[in-house]
Amino acid sequence: MTQPASSAIQPTHQPLLARRTSKRWLISAILTTAIVALPILSALYLAFFPEENIWPHLIDTTLPRYLTTTFQLMLGVMALTLIIGVASAWVVTMCEFPGRRFFEWAMLLPFAFPAYVIAYVYTTLLDYAGPVQILLRDTFGWSTAQDYWFPEIRTLTGATLMIGLVLYPYVYLLARAAFLEQSPSLFAVSRSLGHSALSTFFRVVLPIARPAIAVGLSLVLMETLNDFGTVDFFAVQTLTAGLFDTWMNLGNLGGAAQIATIMLTFVVILVTLERYSRRKQAQFATRDNRNPIQRFRISRRQQTLCLAICLLPFLFGFVIPAIALVHYAIDYFDESWNSTFFENTLNSLFLSGTAALTTLLIGVTLAYSRRLHDTRGMQILLRLSSLGYAMPGAVLAVGVIIPLAGFDNWLDSLMRNQFGVSTGLLLSGSTFALVFAYTVRFLAVSAGSVESALQKVTPSMDMASRSLGQSPGGTLRRVHLPMLRGTLLTAALVVFVDCMKELPATLILRPFNFDTLATYVYQFASDEQLAHSALPSLIIVIAGIIPIILMSRSIGNSRDIG
Repeated sequence: MTQPASSAIQPTHQPLLARRTSKRWLISAILTTAIVALPILSALYLAFFPEENIWPHLIDTTLPRYLTTTFQLMLGVMALTLIIGVASAWVVTMCEFPGRRFFEWAMLLPFAFPAYVIAYVYTTLLDYAGPVQILLRDTFGWSTAQDYWFPEIRTLTGATLMIGLVLYPYVYLLARAAFLEQSPSLFAVSRSLGHSALSTFFRVVLPIARPAIAVGLSLVLMETLNDFGTVDFFAVQTLTAGLFDTWMNLGNLGGAAQIATIMLTFVVILVTLERYSRRKQAQFATRDNRNPIQRFRISRRQQTLCLAICLLPFLFGFVIPAIALVHYAIDYFDESWNSTFFENTLNSLFLSGTAALTTLLIGVTLAYSRRLHDTRGMQILLRLSSLGYAMPGAVLAVGVIIPLAGFDNWLDSLMRNQFGVSTGLLLSGSTFALVFAYTVRFLAVSAGSVESALQKVTPSMDMASRSLGQSPGGTLRRVHLPMLRGTLLTAALVVFVDCMKELPATLILRPFNFDTLATYVYQFASDEQLAHSALPSLIIVIAGIIPIILMSRSIGNSRDIG
């Protein structure tokens, strides 16, 4: 008699328990978003209420130069990456030429190089004391720099070339994915009307792929705004360099926050323009967009042109820098292979691994909360939590240090007054600040990947699990996580590599006498000792190649392109 009663009571309590558990996920998402948004709010607050307002001084002196140089750099990098990325994506996707299958994935390899590493390499190769100019002097009998003209690498143009060579894969990746998703019937109709491959590209393909290209360009411009190592090494005075100078050299955190606010304004404008450019475009998949692509059969001269379009950026963006690093690493291996190198490698692995795990946990929480509460409010929360990815590392460092330093000062004052003990810098002077900054900056990678994967799981699986008595957490643990194992691994790997390369935030937030591979390379290169930084640079590059292979496979498998 008791068993039926128990069975009758259980269904009435389970929905209530499920609602309570579901609310916990919602509350977790709200708290997580608030913590992630804290650096942005902190930077804005300090910018408007600084202890010492140097805004008029910045406007009268350095700010116009920072703005002009930043705009010129972003415009140059945008033009370079647009030309290289779109042209190479088109010929690899739609034209048949020798080496096409190799370049499908090889065009992504320059992405493994941080911009500051490739800048250090080419400066060493092309400077007056570098091997290129030495060879020219020996060959033609020149003795001094007055005997010949050679382009100066440490200029705004040089910085544009260096950054563009490693960032064009953003445009290539998204443009190629867009080209692969287009219907073969569009190409067939264009060919039947007598259009060549080039005419079809400009009249049919490019307008349809414009939204994807716009997203790629916005990512390129954000990364350009974030760059510090290249512009600092080339003495190019951008907003990022100005932020470091105002904070580190002038000791004015409020002025740095004001420059950070301008950089945030740049980011908001970029995101707004990207979304505005595709506001009226709605595209839908056709039935034949999974059919094999019929590539254009082109002449031998055109094949040579296609080969050059792919070979030149691959050669200058990956092959030459890689050969130089390997050469220097071998020559200076005994000097580089030391306890400091191992210590810095372990520091990088620890920080990157911790940040990857943290972003993964938070990303799963946010994405699953969105699945449980698919409302307009949750969509806004998810977007707010992804703002960190658009924030330059230097801006993020300003926003992180303000609340953490405030908490440290408050706790230290409290402990001094109550117990006569100084706690010092518990958070702002520790690796916690770095992990926090990494998590905020790269949370969008994990949250976006998990959300996209969860959307492909049918809701009927959730309902079946819940009908068997599983809570939302049990459903996630027993049903979703096993299905998302590959997505989680890929997302964690991408975040791990991004953290390995991150330089601006690491330089500002790292504890005293604490270095990562990125800061280790930066210090040697700043002292004109690239050869000693070759081995740690290679470790960063090798780590970056792994997610590139995964991305290339995912794109290639998205469609039968044989």
